[in-house]
Amino acid sequence: MNDTQTTTDPGPGTSRRVQAVLDADLPGPRISRHLYGHFAEHLGRCIYGGFWVGEDSDVPHEGGIRLDVVEALRALDIPNLRWPGGCFADTYHWRDGVGPRDQRPAMVNSHWGDVVEDNAFGTHEFMALCELLGTDPYVSANVGSGTVREAAEWIEYLTRSDDSPMARLRRENGRDEPWKVPFWGLGNEPWGCGGGMSSGAYAELARQYGTYSLDHGDNHLYRIAAGAADADYRWTEVLMQNLGRYLGAGRVSGHGANTYQAISFHHYTIVGENWDAKGSATEFDADEYYRTMVKATEIERIIAGHANVMDAYDPDKRVGLVLDEWGTWFDVEPGTNPGFLFQQNTMRDALVASVHFDAFHRHADRLVMANIAQTVNVLQAMLLTDGDALVLTPSYHVFAMNKGHHDAASLPLTVRGNGPSRTVGQDELPTFSASASTKDGQVLLSLTNLDADEPLDVEIDVRGAAAGTPVGRLLTAPEIAAHNTASATPVQVRPLDDVSLTDGTLRVTLPAHSFATVSFATRD
Repeated sequence: MNDTQTTTDPGPGTSRRVQAVLDADLPGPRISRHLYGHFAEHLGRCIYGGFWVGEDSDVPHEGGIRLDVVEALRALDIPNLRWPGGCFADTYHWRDGVGPRDQRPAMVNSHWGDVVEDNAFGTHEFMALCELLGTDPYVSANVGSGTVREAAEWIEYLTRSDDSPMARLRRENGRDEPWKVPFWGLGNEPWGCGGGMSSGAYAELARQYGTYSLDHGDNHLYRIAAGAADADYRWTEVLMQNLGRYLGAGRVSGHGANTYQAISFHHYTIVGENWDAKGSATEFDADEYYRTMVKATEIERIIAGHANVMDAYDPDKRVGLVLDEWGTWFDVEPGTNPGFLFQQNTMRDALVASVHFDAFHRHADRLVMANIAQTVNVLQAMLLTDGDALVLTPSYHVFAMNKGHHDAASLPLTVRGNGPSRTVGQDELPTFSASASTKDGQVLLSLTNLDADEPLDVEIDVRGAAAGTPVGRLLTAPEIAAHNTASATPVQVRPLDDVSLTDGTLRVTLPAHSFATVSFATRD
């Protein structure tokens, strides 16, 4: 285990200081609301027991969909929801999940717990969920074990309005009007659970599936090719080459150039010594905490690496980059099914999320979507269900506090000199992270102090606009391992009192291991 050392020792109870400049009159790329997307896989208790309780449940529901979950997610304004997977997507055959529920065939969920599912939650239930949430569906097609025809017919079933065979079948199953499906995934992790393919083999399949993933009527699909694991930039390059049969002059062109409009990648924050020992979600020391933060900050380099590859082929940034699985991954909670991936969610997870969002905002020119894994009861969840109780996790609160960044213009926020840091093994960890945006005459700053023990004084020179009275919100807890349960909720958002703005200088004091947002109105 690496030793964690502090580069400077300011002493107990004293504060470090960081200075930065915010250029409020230099708006940059728009921060797509879809960077705050979510992911719901048939995995553990995410769908069954999370979103879906069934029509016979005593838990308040609408058509079997759990209403307290819907209410909590509506408060986040979640922009999109990815389904049915994940690894599950490439074993899922959509026809098994439509029609009368008592006539649907059962299936084995071989990836996650080897359990038998009754297909009670299928296409109609998912689309009803999206309508209740007011969110855009992101549907992942089965490329690994499915067929091109199966995928094409699913799109027809979902989105066609005339008397076509699949539209007719949809009506027979109780839905007259088609749905809007803006996002369409061409498989999932084809290098692994989605088929064990090479990049070249998958690239050809992606073009084929993309070609037959048709737009019906006024429904236009944004097709997303399944991309790399972590920093496998070669996978991204092969997909970019195959997208347009690169013809030179730095342009994506040629026949089939529109078969997919985006390329995804997956990256999890995993710290443990090996896959079978990833560490506890709730019991960790300072060394484990800081190593987790080092891993979390790697997302900046990985996004930049994929973006650089794409820029070589697509300098106009017409092809989007999508991080449709991200989050922390620790050992499952003791006593739970290892295949269900249930883990608790602490202040550490919240700070992993805040660091990721800062990186997303800085790369908003290329990164167009991201999906936290996962929404309910799995990995870095927003919500945990415990019988009829619902728990809002620390990560949930980061999403809520950052809502003002949705579709806002990013603003440059530059740290003067060297900011505070800690030495973690062979790495230097910056312990201050921040980003900013503007929308509708309001500026929103997100500020994170990663230091587990020391508070931080922040001074930001606001330039280019006169700033009004700042309003701050704070998320922290007495301990970095604090987490919420059905019986106790120590991690809550509260007003940030230590914030002021005088003569164009914003001053904020951030407690140890905390996340804060500060907003203020501007005028020229």
